[in-house]
Amino acid sequence: MGAAQKASMSAEPNITPMIDVLLVLLIIFLMAIPQMRTIDATLPQPCLDCGAGGATIVLEVLPGPTYRLNQTTVATSELLQHLSSVYRDRPEKIIQVAGYPGVRYSDVVSAMDIAKSAGVRVIGIAPKSSYLHSR
Repeated sequence: MGAAQKASMSAEPNITPMIDVLLVLLIIFLMAIPQMRTIDATLPQPCLDCGAGGATIVLEVLPGPTYRLNQTTVATSELLQHLSSVYRDRPEKIIQVAGYPGVRYSDVVSAMDIAKSAGVRVIGIAPKSSYLHSR
């Protein structure tokens, strides 16, 4: 090899494969971001040693909207007062809400807001089998 050939050769890294790997990693992370969004949910736990006031309270939202609290019909205007009196002395302020087919979503959300205003801290969704048998 002559001096002219040594001068024309250089050792530069080929960055094209590195850019390809970077683009693949970017696509993977962009696909993973929407899957990382979660909703916090609290599922009802069975109560093995519940004292007085440990019975599950289910607020049923029926078309109209009309409400039933543990199978007792409650007028819309009295719902907040009734829930406040039920939860006043309860240590666990948990309620399960059941929305029947045909009920507007806004009516269910409104019932949840009323329950929160009455002092309820945890709102769960009642299992379908627990409230459909009572119809």
